[in-house]
Amino acid sequence: MKKSALFSIAIVVISVFSAAGVKAQSKGMTQSSDAFGVGTNVISAGIGLGSTIADYTYGTQSPGFNVQYDRGIWEAGPGVISLGGYIGIKDYKYGYIDNGYAYSEKWNYTVVGVRGAWHFTGLDIDNLDLYGGLMLAYYALSYSYSDNQGNSGGSLGNYGNTVGLSVFAGAKYYFAGNLGAFGELGFGANVLSLGLSYKF
Repeated sequence: MKKSALFSIAIVVISVFSAAGVKAQSKGMTQSSDAFGVGTNVISAGIGLGSTIADYTYGTQSPGFNVQYDRGIWEAGPGVISLGGYIGIKDYKYGYIDNGYAYSEKWNYTVVGVRGAWHFTGLDIDNLDLYGGLMLAYYALSYSYSDNQGNSGGSLGNYGNTVGLSVFAGAKYYFAGNLGAFGELGFGANVLSLGLSYKF
């Protein structure tokens, strides 16, 4: 999918959410949540398992690591729209040995994205934040290889780089004041991410 189409989709989604928030406010609707609300800032750091970045059926892959930021912007129905950012890393490695010859390849991905989510505030459960949304991200790939005969190489630049739109859904639970734990499913750098969140 072309970059222009991805950006168009993101703009449409954000516009719809914004319109919903304005409509809710015009009707005198207000939302309150001790877990997430308009003006809430949340920083999260997690470790991820699995990935849909690349379809490698051989070799090994490292756990992914990510940092996220979300800020509550608009009220929308029984919830709040947030906008934020995402940075994640994910590595793959493959090694081969045969008759004394050995080589290894590495694929290192860095994912930088912007994301928007809808946080459901209609449940009367203290400290629980349920949300789902979309992320538009740039996937930067660094590739390298080396062997036991002194050969090595790699590629940076635009080798394998791409832009992608993904969906995600998750939950945060604040167990100690502003400190909480989160779990998130998605199709970005990781299929499943688990970690800690801090809101302010």
